[in-house]
Amino acid sequence: MLEAFDFVLFGGAGDLALRKLIPGLFRAHRNGELPEGTRIIPTLRNAQMVLEYKNKVRDAAQKHLNKDEFEATAWDKFATIIFPVFIDISKLDDKWTALAELLNSGENRQRVFYLSTPPSVFSDACKHLHESGLITKYARVVVEKPLGYDAKTADEINTSIAEYFKEEAIFRIDHYLGKETVQNLLVLRFANGIFEHLWDARTIDNVQITISETVGLEGRASFYDGAGALRDMVQNHILQLLCLVAMESPNKMTAERIRSEKLKVLESLRPLTGNTVKFNTVRGQYVAGQMDGQQVPGYLDELGQPSNTETFVAIRAHIDNSRWANVPFYLRTGKRMKSRFAEIVIQYKDVAHRVYPEAAGNPVPNRLVIRLQPEESIKIIMNSKDLGKHEMHLSPVVLNLNFAETYKDFFSDAYKRLMLDAAANDPSLFIHRAEVDAAWAWIDPIIEAWQRPENKPHGYMAGSWGPIASAQLLSSDGRSWFNLDEVGSDSGDNH
Repeated sequence: MLEAFDFVLFGGAGDLALRKLIPGLFRAHRNGELPEGTRIIPTLRNAQMVLEYKNKVRDAAQKHLNKDEFEATAWDKFATIIFPVFIDISKLDDKWTALAELLNSGENRQRVFYLSTPPSVFSDACKHLHESGLITKYARVVVEKPLGYDAKTADEINTSIAEYFKEEAIFRIDHYLGKETVQNLLVLRFANGIFEHLWDARTIDNVQITISETVGLEGRASFYDGAGALRDMVQNHILQLLCLVAMESPNKMTAERIRSEKLKVLESLRPLTGNTVKFNTVRGQYVAGQMDGQQVPGYLDELGQPSNTETFVAIRAHIDNSRWANVPFYLRTGKRMKSRFAEIVIQYKDVAHRVYPEAAGNPVPNRLVIRLQPEESIKIIMNSKDLGKHEMHLSPVVLNLNFAETYKDFFSDAYKRLMLDAAANDPSLFIHRAEVDAAWAWIDPIIEAWQRPENKPHGYMAGSWGPIASAQLLSSDGRSWFNLDEVGSDSGDNH
């Protein structure tokens, strides 16, 4: 049972804190999930911000909470557990002493230090926590991505944190793992025999994992141009989703065993190096186009300078083990795409023998579609007789488990879930250092190969499904990208 805890939020006035973290904690408070006596302690860069903070977070909550979620009486009660403090992370001064006095007044309670800051200050924050005597056996630290620019810098960051926190007290967050549908993926696989026995190379033709965004830079120009889509989305979110799809069943659902199985998947990824990168990856960069009937600028127009940074990535990956032998995993992410969604598509092999005549139409492949956003749902696409016609005609139908419809009060808040898990000292949905290392070991050679002049990004129009080369990556295998909204036509890409 979760007991009262102190939640120290470094970077308490940052964008993530105002959009996601504080609203998530308010939801937990309204749901009765914050134990009596819990304290939220945001750190701020100056004394004036401390004075203005409660008004600032109230305004942000009203803006970022869903319609009808904000309720003044509930917020006023929640605000009484917020204790903003002035801390300069770079300086060890009397402000840290004051923070220590505040925390020590809470006796031996759980302490969560959430570093919602740039990685460049992780080391200083951990060092000053240590020197102020704030790292007790009840303390743990939560760190946000990006964890490094490559394997070397990721190792440096992890090593600096490990000087002060043991590995079991380091919680590396990936908010996609906190989504209820992602967690339900494991239930779907390991608690339902109908799927567990249809989850390997004998039955599955291919797997597609897509995170499609409609936004452009949105004020993140300096960070994004230094990172690109591969570092920003594939190295963490998409590879973590791939691990959950492909992992073997752990003998128990514990953090250690889940992480062990995910690590085996990462270590089994077929390396992409040198010339193999050219034939198995596509990188793109959006140019001006139409979004919802409005003309939007291209990436270079928004950035205001030349750049070869990719805003789109497609990869054909393989996992070299007996379960997934010769099953391609198609990974795709991009900005300024035609629509916003994140989903996993498991496409099954066609029936071995066609029994209906061609006049009945072409059957569509059976697919299991796990959508993570904007709605959270699980759909099965199968063939059925068109009941509106007397003669036999095959038509695709969708069996739909929509969580918002099934659970009327359902609202998934990944950050809320993960913050509460950190407070409960449950690392199951967080990332181990070995996973970070293995992911970078696979990603770094791709980045290196992309530095060659011939591997410049392909242009694609804003509002499309990405570069033509992305469709060709799959068509060369006799396959196409699946887009759920176009299921009636069994569509692939439309550019």
